[in-house]
Amino acid sequence: MIRQHSVRGAAAVVGVADAVSPDGVLQGSLRALEVQVIREALESAGLSLADVDGLATCTGGMMMPSVELAEYLGVSPVWTDSTQTGGSSFEIHVEHAAAAIASGACEVVVIVYAQTPKSTFKRGGARFLGGLPSGGADIDQVPRVEWEIPYGIQLPIGAYSLAASRHMAQYGTTSEQLAQIAVSTREWATLNPNASLRGPITIEDVLASPMTASPLHKLDCCLVTDGAGAIVMTSAERARDLRQRPAYVLGAGTAHSHSMISQMPDLTVTAGRESGAKAFAAARLGPGDVDVAQLYDSFTITVLLALEDLGFCGKGEGGSFVEDGRLGPGGSFPAQTSGGGLAYTHPGMFGMFLLVEAVRQLQGSCGPRQVPGAEVAVAHGCGGVLSATSTIILGTEATL
Repeated sequence: MIRQHSVRGAAAVVGVADAVSPDGVLQGSLRALEVQVIREALESAGLSLADVDGLATCTGGMMMPSVELAEYLGVSPVWTDSTQTGGSSFEIHVEHAAAAIASGACEVVVIVYAQTPKSTFKRGGARFLGGLPSGGADIDQVPRVEWEIPYGIQLPIGAYSLAASRHMAQYGTTSEQLAQIAVSTREWATLNPNASLRGPITIEDVLASPMTASPLHKLDCCLVTDGAGAIVMTSAERARDLRQRPAYVLGAGTAHSHSMISQMPDLTVTAGRESGAKAFAAARLGPGDVDVAQLYDSFTITVLLALEDLGFCGKGEGGSFVEDGRLGPGGSFPAQTSGGGLAYTHPGMFGMFLLVEAVRQLQGSCGPRQVPGAEVAVAHGCGGVLSATSTIILGTEATL
């Protein structure tokens, strides 16, 4: 049963920042990058560290990431969150923070993320494994190590190739339709000076790129880059007096359905069907009210499934929905307007950057890639192997 939520419009995002380089490499430690984007996000809101009483992060490698970061920053939060669900983690942090702010548990929350897989590998570190365990005492507790990896599946892309293959077999989706998602996303990237890949591509280019895991080609796959981002949230009341136009949290929903891809109940249906329905119900809006969408694009199939599961088109209709550049600049449903994980940046968990771009679109600060008159945006994170989704609906007015 989907319940209405009283937190609708009670909290808002009032500051955002990200650190992204066109070459995909950032200088400095993870801590330094976190501090950089936190300070920039607070500055954009007209706030300072002294105002912060809530902190959320889930950067890998830390036993108590939010606690350790708070100590480094010299703040003493009364609310903290280190929920880790991969690419949907930061949407969940927004959902939790909105509830905490609405209840009076805290007033100003910073959510932050930084990872540097590209520069780490260039310095001789481990290659980015897309969330696979790289060792340690608990590796034997990860079921896929026993039940999937020994049988040759290449993760994470092998899991997504299974979903793409099934969707093609069941609904007639084509490689050309998936390629169109990459083409439209790259069109947005050409308008973003910080994007890693800015050269335009065609459907033929995507199909001619190396086959990585059939039916997914190299250009169906996200980047591996360094990146950092932060957002600042506060109460709707306080937000009205701050520097930036608030992006009010109108609805939120979270769901997960499996961990291993072999246990996904239906390879063509993600938990986004539940998280999206919850978010729209909470916002008292529907898919037709959305002006701009930021959908997790680890792979082109991830976008197609999200479009269907969130209700922007019917199940099995995603392929035809994206044809003719509907998602690109000038299209009727602008999505991944930063260039997305396919062309802008992808440090491992892209959900932070979905939120940053959604807020910027509502603030009207996206320059040549700005969607005119954007009043409602959705940021839809997806973590694991199509495992855990979280959907956030943001609006320019608390009472939309």
